Formats: sequence, structure tokens, C-alpha cells
Amino acid sequence: MRPSWWKFAFTLAAGAGISLLTSGCGEEIRVFQPAGPVARSELELIWLQMGLTAVVIIPVILLLAWIVIRYRNKPGNRAPYQPEFAESRTLEIVWWAIPIVIVGILGTVTWHKTYALAQSPNPSKEPLKIEVMSLNWKWLFFYPDQKIATVNYAEIPTDRPVEFLLTANAPMNAFWVPNLGGMEYTMPGMVTSLWLQADKAGEYYGHGGNFTGPGFAQMQFRVVAKPQSDFDAWVRQVANSAPDMTKADYDKLTQPSVLGELSFSSYPEGIFEQTVMDEGGMYMDHDRAMLGNMMPHS
Repeated sequence: MRPSWWKFAFTLAAGAGISLLTSGCGEEIRVFQPAGPVARSELELIWLQMGLTAVVIIPVILLLAWIVIRYRNKPGNRAPYQPEFAESRTLEIVWWAIPIVIVGILGTVTWHKTYALAQSPNPSKEPLKIEVMSLNWKWLFFYPDQKIATVNYAEIPTDRPVEFLLTANAPMNAFWVPNLGGMEYTMPGMVTSLWLQADKAGEYYGHGGNFTGPGFAQMQFRVVAKPQSDFDAWVRQVANSAPDMTKADYDKLTQPSVLGELSFSSYPEGIFEQTVMDEGGMYMDHDRAMLGNMMPHS
């Protein structure tokens, strides 16, 4: 039976439909549900990459199918047979020019966004600073201005940029809140920075991005975004009702374990900076500069 174009088109459409229906694209893919300017900017870059990739992939797939059908050896095939064909200057220019243009566009946009995302998404507003420490297998959040600390959850005000300063007192990990922005590594003896902002109130899922042992699956945390007045009330509630974190409490947290959410009304002064220095930060000019710019604890 000779194939017909409508059968080919039907098969192609059915394959595309099945691929879309089984791809799992939905609200579960949090990077496609941005809740702040950082995540939106990164999603724009994802769509640009997908679009530019499609410019190459779709024509190649269509041409492959057309060539297989048009030039296959079959009785009555009228496709030209040109064994002497060696090169085409026009085709050479086309298939070299297209990737050069695509790489140029993608590189320029990525360079611009990468540098932009390393700055506050809203320089006109005073940022909230949170120090984050990844442990085995929990996340410890210090609020240097509010002088409180939490474990496995963080609360932030909406419409205000937040600078997360990241380090680790355990194997390196990656801090990631997909709805708010991309991930950043946490490494012992180093301080990295990640700017995020939530434009609307809500609870956002966070998780470590690097496998770190048997408790990795439980190394989750929540980021709760709420209006500034509600955030201030939460800070007062924690400061007035939660227990203090002693040095012994901190040492216990650094031991491998899986915990739920905890709150502390205070923590040992300078524990974040001291941990960075003890893990090798004293030899890093970058760390000394970062810690020198951090808000004082007293």
C-alpha cells in the first residue's frame, strides 16, 4: 500500500498530541508558575531558549521525514538522482548562519539577564537579608536584623526584595525555591548570594538541589510570603514566644538528622560568619568581602 500525505500528517499529529499529553506539563512544574520578578525573568529566558531550539528542531524533523519519503528507493519514484552532487554554497551559508545567529541572540540575552539577576530586583526598596545554612538534612535560616532564626521554613514580606546569603555546614547543596527563582549553591567555607522576591502572598515549596545522603528527600522547606505588616507580627511572635538557640542547640542541629519546623527567638551572635571562617572562608578574599558587607549582629 502506498503511503499518502494525509496518513503521514495524521501520524505526525498523533505523535505530537501524545507527547504533549504525556509530558506532565502542568502546575506541578513550578518554574512555569512564577510568583516574582526573578522567576518571571528566568521563565522568559526558558521560553526564548525553547523557541530558538524549535527554530532548528522542527525544520530538521520535517525535512528528515520529507527526504525519507521523497527519496526512498521505490518503483515509480521520480525524485532526481544526482550522484555527482558535491556541495551547495547556498545551503552551506544557510546552515552555518542560522546557528550563529541563534547562539548570538541566546548568548547576549543570557549574559544580560545573568548580570541583572545578580542585583536586587527592586533597588528602590530596602531588602530583607536572610542568612541560610544547609545542614544534614535541614535548612537553617538566620534573620540578622530581626535576630531570630528558623529551621525548615522562612517567612518573607511580599513586594520586597530578599537577599539570601548562603553557606553550608555539611556537604554542598543547592538552595532552590522554583516559584521564586533559580537555585544557588551552598558550599562550606563560601558565601553565595541569591536575590528573590515574591509579588503575591502564598506558600512556596523549597528543596535542596544536590543529593546529600539518606536524608536528602526530607530536606524540604517552606517559604511563606505575606504582607509586611503580617511579617512584622510574625517576627514579634517568634521573638516573644520561641525559645533561644544556644551554642549547644546549634551544635545539635549540625548533626545528621531529619527535623520538622522550629523557631528561635535568638541565636549565638556571629555563628553564621564563624561557621564560614571555620570551614575555610578565612582564606577566601571573596568571603571576607561578603562578610565584611553583612549587617552587624549587635
